Amino acid sequence: MAVTSSELSPIVSGIVYCGVILGCQDAFELPRAQQWTAALTRWCEHQPDVVAFTGRCLLHRAEIMQLHGEWARALEEARRAGERQGMTQAGAGQAFYVRGDIHRLRGEHAAAEEAYRDASRCGREPQPGLALLRLAQGNGDAAAASIRRVVDEPSDRVARVRLLPAYIEIMLAVGDREEARVACSELEEIAEGYQSAMLGALVAQARGAVELTAGDAPAALTALRRAGQAWEELEAPYVAARVRELMGLACRALGDDDSAALELDAARGGFAQLEAAPDLARIDALILRTASDDSHGLTPRELQVLRLVAAGATNKAIAAELVLSERTVDRHVSNIFTKLRVSSRAAATAYAYQHQLV
Repeated sequence: MAVTSSELSPIVSGIVYCGVILGCQDAFELPRAQQWTAALTRWCEHQPDVVAFTGRCLLHRAEIMQLHGEWARALEEARRAGERQGMTQAGAGQAFYVRGDIHRLRGEHAAAEEAYRDASRCGREPQPGLALLRLAQGNGDAAAASIRRVVDEPSDRVARVRLLPAYIEIMLAVGDREEARVACSELEEIAEGYQSAMLGALVAQARGAVELTAGDAPAALTALRRAGQAWEELEAPYVAARVRELMGLACRALGDDDSAALELDAARGGFAQLEAAPDLARIDALILRTASDDSHGLTPRELQVLRLVAAGATNKAIAAELVLSERTVDRHVSNIFTKLRVSSRAAATAYAYQHQLV
């Protein structure tokens, strides 16, 4: 209260503002970091001569804007922060790193590469952003080597939390499920010492991705629902869209193709709004691949129903076999007729045998 009511000198106030914000970030207390950053912004507007603190203020604002999906504004704030007179080398390095992350998420790989290199010149470790950039460029081996190197170096718990989610993502991408599982367990163990919604969301998202890759779609979906709700409450649209994509894949693995389509479509809408070009391209390819596989556009459940229809089963018998309601089976049969462009069970049966679907 002494700081926010201007009872202290400008230098002391600036030190307290920045110290508290950094403390909130280290404790993964995003709401409090936002509140203090807003207060710092108002304070800086009345302290134009304290240039070092105005630079840090811009940087804190950029980091929060990035999380909230305001990427264009975050880029501009980070650029202004890095150019402020009196900005420390560490602060300038972090400003470059933030710019690198945003360029990477937008698919602007050359700009991201340059920003990460500038961050490194200022003494800021360019990982995990640079490793994630290599993964986005299709160089999984380089991504894995870089992230393994930095994860293997001694670091405190806060630094580990900032590395492990990317490490898990890269390990899953290159097929090293065991390393991803061990890292997920470490992340969960660290999180037990915090009461942070943000850290809880990171843990649930990581656990969901690991379980999905391991083939346990029900466990994955349970964790991912927790993560999705937390990210929505924290107003973090990009990671919320990433989670919905994973939820779509989990639903598809469980044979719930209607829900899978809804989740993937929601994820696509989030990526499109953010102009996250690499994610948008990936999910478009996923949707196209799902629609054009050798099932002739039928969902796994519809294929099950078609095979039973071809075997001569009635809708009532199919419902009993698959533990569904007759109304649900009626809907599946209707969808099958529409997708295969047939009008009878006999025609659907003939189509199934002709195209080797049974």
